[in-house]
Amino acid sequence: MSATTSASVVHPRDALHAPGRSLPVIAPCEHIAGNEKMIAKAIAMQRELRGAFDLTCDCEDGATVGAERDHATMVARVLAATHEPAGRIGVRVHDVSHPHWRADVEILLGGAGDRIAYLTLPKPEGVADVARMLDFIARRAALAGCAAPPAHVLIETHGALEQARAIAALTEVETLDFGIMDFVSAHHGALGFDAMRSPAQFEHPLLVRAKTELVAAALAHAVVPAHNVSLALRDPESVRSDARIARERFGFLRMWSIHPSQIVPIVEAMSPAHAEVERAGRILLAAQAAGWGPIDFNGELHDRASYRHCWTVVQRAHAAGMPLEPGVAHAFF
Repeated sequence: MSATTSASVVHPRDALHAPGRSLPVIAPCEHIAGNEKMIAKAIAMQRELRGAFDLTCDCEDGATVGAERDHATMVARVLAATHEPAGRIGVRVHDVSHPHWRADVEILLGGAGDRIAYLTLPKPEGVADVARMLDFIARRAALAGCAAPPAHVLIETHGALEQARAIAALTEVETLDFGIMDFVSAHHGALGFDAMRSPAQFEHPLLVRAKTELVAAALAHAVVPAHNVSLALRDPESVRSDARIARERFGFLRMWSIHPSQIVPIVEAMSPAHAEVERAGRILLAAQAAGWGPIDFNGELHDRASYRHCWTVVQRAHAAGMPLEPGVAHAFF
């Protein structure tokens, strides 16, 4: 076999290595469910949609006051009994100021540590709170004999926003998630209730600043920026519009869902455009055939810089469950 032929079959993950952290390729939607019935429904929907969204079981707002231990135990039991899930399943624990957050971590990692794809950490006031939680999670994971899951950090306080870059720089952090409802509430009435919904959530200068800074901090450290929920529970077009604006105007790569009817519109709007995916796939096939050297593709010069972009686009499409051209799917997945 010639050197050219050998080089032509190098996979993009090997050919396009770049220094530093790599952006995690994860689903474009994170759906949160708080009780056992809704968790079971979401797991079934994950299978139906071939893992196009991540499921977050809620041990924070989903737990009844006084029954936090029972709730965490239920979540651990459900996860332990879920064999071969179609997608990733994580858990949101209580915040660092809550007396039960350590017990959440102990119960979850002890009962289903190898099944938890990530832990979502709410309401930190800054990087010190996140580091404190991560240290405890690492120690409890070691005791449970499992790997410490990555962290999804909710940016919903002034302190966390101010230290968003330091939080994103922590190697355990996989996503920065914007929590608009708590963030608006933290403004002591200076922002009205309408700031939690469109169009104000994308137009008020304080929220534009917050979202822009979060996305910039996340992407600078190869962390996925996740957009806040949409309050439109039964209006798919409003949800789709919110997701599209978040992706196209602000650079978010993922969005939260709080109702099953929101999942598909978010996945569709947060996924790359079909034409972009097709073009990226064809460029990658041509580049692979050329041994990953520069190519002329339809009159345009492309090299490893644009190949990395194309590879990101194709991976994001695959993570969202989008159908790929057979040649692209066979070559790369």
